[in-house]
Amino acid sequence: MGFKVQDHYFKKAKKEKYLARSIYKLEEIDEKYKVLKKGDQVIDLGYFPGSWIQYTQKVIGEEGLVVGCDIKPVNKKLMHLKNVKVFEKDVFDIQNLEELEVSKKFDVIVSDMAPNTTGIRSVDQDRSLNLIEMVFYHAPQFLRPGGNLVIKVFDSNKAQQYLKEQKNLFESFHFLKPKSTRSVSKEFFVIGKNFKA
Repeated sequence: MGFKVQDHYFKKAKKEKYLARSIYKLEEIDEKYKVLKKGDQVIDLGYFPGSWIQYTQKVIGEEGLVVGCDIKPVNKKLMHLKNVKVFEKDVFDIQNLEELEVSKKFDVIVSDMAPNTTGIRSVDQDRSLNLIEMVFYHAPQFLRPGGNLVIKVFDSNKAQQYLKEQKNLFESFHFLKPKSTRSVSKEFFVIGKNFKA
């Protein structure tokens, strides 16, 4: 479904030169839960087009690093940013951190990843859950002990059940539907703090 809602957040993003309106979701999450800090090394899974990277790289500053990973071709608009690396890769095929040109695990995983949607709610929910399961499965490989996680979820009973089983992996576990989320959307975000690897 390729409709663009020309709403307040869409116009705000254009005016502030962000690549997508989704920037304001991460900004609200970060202001509320303080998931990112100066000097962090962050991985953004399914980063395209890159508004979360634009936000993250400002917060972490020049001593930090944000690595974007997506199956889409690299967005060249991000190439000039000093503390950013972007890769055209399926993150779930990555065998080791060296493939992302880093030597230590990440302080934060963020993911606004969504499956290619069909418009059939049950199919889209299952595809979304599949991505979430993959992120949690790979978390120990990518996330350091004490690290934070932000991930998008399409709401469903199965997703709620699965998340309940994962919440002990973090010291605190929160759900949030940011204000900039479209009212018709069934998505929300999970914020996990202090990973107990």
